[in-house]
Amino acid sequence: MLAEDLNFLLTNRIPRRWATLFMGWFSRIEAAWIRTPSIAAFRWAYADLDLREAKKSSFRSLHDCFIRELKPGARRIDPDPEVIVSPCDAIVGACGAVRGVELIQAKGFPYTLHDLLADDELVERHRDGTFVTLRLKGSMYHRFHAPCDGALSEVTYVSGDTWNVNPIAIRRVEKLFCKNERAILPITTARPGVAITLVPVAAVLVASIKLHCLDGVFSLRYRGPNRIPCRASFAKGQELGYFQQGSTIIVFAAGDVSLCEGVREGRVIRMGEPLLRTRPSNPDRELRVD
Repeated sequence: MLAEDLNFLLTNRIPRRWATLFMGWFSRIEAAWIRTPSIAAFRWAYADLDLREAKKSSFRSLHDCFIRELKPGARRIDPDPEVIVSPCDAIVGACGAVRGVELIQAKGFPYTLHDLLADDELVERHRDGTFVTLRLKGSMYHRFHAPCDGALSEVTYVSGDTWNVNPIAIRRVEKLFCKNERAILPITTARPGVAITLVPVAAVLVASIKLHCLDGVFSLRYRGPNRIPCRASFAKGQELGYFQQGSTIIVFAAGDVSLCEGVREGRVIRMGEPLLRTRPSNPDRELRVD
């Protein structure tokens, strides 16, 4: 308990906004006398950090290391058209059924679709649906990809706090995901009756989300509109964007969808591996997703 208390204090009782802004600036310094020890410290802090899969072997800055791309073929994208794949490398957190509009952050810590999505239409779309929380550790690959073939016509950005999203904070801070900076990506899928929404959630030191379909970056300095129209189509596995470091993506699915076998809390999953499986759609229950 002492170690847990100390971790919580160090990562959440600091001036989170200023620490995040500082880290955003510091991590981009390209001077060798800053870059080299910073990356060395990063590798020391995360013993499981594996840079052998990275597309390049040297990095201009700590930030460049954080957002590294992978070598071609480093991740296999499950080709089954009925499978919705994990959009990122992650540890599976809470997952299962949305009970009405309520789901769980951790045991004893519920929150609602209203709190997270801030959109009545999306709330109704995902009522009684399925969800999976995916936590990206700092050592993991930080880019996220399309979980299925689909299209995106609008992105909603919700400004908020920068609480740490590690398990300690998730067990202590009520409605944590609903307090933090986040983007909401409602995906129109190629399968009738199935809708997917991704919610990338930022965190302390990493309150920055880049989406390739939009100019600019969502960050603590962002002062643009909250609802941004866009026109993007993508294939399963295509890169959608990236975090500046580790954080969380919550995946919502509506329609005839269920968790794939073996998807459970605590499992390590890699981008492209099966996450959800669609079932043959029932025309009488077809869901409008446009």
